[in-house]
Amino acid sequence: MMSVIFVIGGARSGKSTFAELKAKEYSENVLYIATAAVTDQAMADRVKKHKEQRPSSWKTLEMHFDFKTLINKAEFRQSEVVLLDCITTMIGNFMVESKLHFDTCSVEDVNELENEITEEVFSLINVCNNNNKKLIIVSNETGMGVVPSYYMGNYFRDISGRINNKICLQADHMYFIFSGIPIKLKHKGEMVKWPQDF
Repeated sequence: MMSVIFVIGGARSGKSTFAELKAKEYSENVLYIATAAVTDQAMADRVKKHKEQRPSSWKTLEMHFDFKTLINKAEFRQSEVVLLDCITTMIGNFMVESKLHFDTCSVEDVNELENEITEEVFSLINVCNNNNKKLIIVSNETGMGVVPSYYMGNYFRDISGRINNKICLQADHMYFIFSGIPIKLKHKGEMVKWPQDF
């Protein structure tokens, strides 16, 4: 049965490890979608450690857009669970590739970029839904730290927050990982609602 599981937390909170354990619970046939691009030694080390902790039987695709083409890939067709790690890295890739100068570009340009990223996220959800795949999405909670002092950082934080909200609304289950401890926030469409008079 298709469902969306959303795992969110801060940097180094253990969210990826938790998501991988969840994937193992559901099936041995897992497709891991890695959105990270190796740009420096630190990122290379992070990617290496992630690879080492994943089962060797899992299939991996390195991609952060064009998810509608997954239906054409054998790795996707043969999987029961799709695990994407992570949304915020995907957003960062889009921002860099956009070539926008965030200190001077228009708000309309940023909105257009955000819409493009949102469409890709929903494309992933839809292709998994239409092909009965269980989907696990990992993302960073970016709104609980220091406010960035530069435009690109502010845009990144705001786009990430809004997209996380949209994924949460689509998710059947949602977990917040705090210092390695998972906290269930949503289960089968039930979640805490705002008070009427808020």
